[in-house]
Amino acid sequence: MKLSADAVLPTRAHADDAGLDLYALSEVTLEPGKCFVVPTGIALAIPPGYVGLVADRSSLARKGIKTAGGVIDAGYRGEVGAVLWNISRESVTLVRGDRVAQLLIVPVAVPAVKEVPSLTESKRGKKGFGSTGR
Repeated sequence: MKLSADAVLPTRAHADDAGLDLYALSEVTLEPGKCFVVPTGIALAIPPGYVGLVADRSSLARKGIKTAGGVIDAGYRGEVGAVLWNISRESVTLVRGDRVAQLLIVPVAVPAVKEVPSLTESKRGKKGFGSTGR
């Protein structure tokens, strides 16, 4: 639903696109190294059993703009915002109507959490960050 007359509802540019484009409600300037919540002016009702994931747009990622913390639970009914982080050394200005992120709606697997005394062995074991190569 639109929370503002100026809001643009999410769209898919192509039938095979996985994500829906999210649009900036107003102009924002993202300073280098800073995070900013870009308002979209929309609210959603994500179906039970699904989650909304706010993801990068490749066009902004090329400019050093990344998304952060993009989980929208099915029960959330507030305004959707895109948390953008400028990892570049330049200021980037986004204007109203710019596509700022993509929204993926994906099913949620709800595992049963069970405490166990030990874990089964695996080939990888405890090897973590960077253990499979550079």
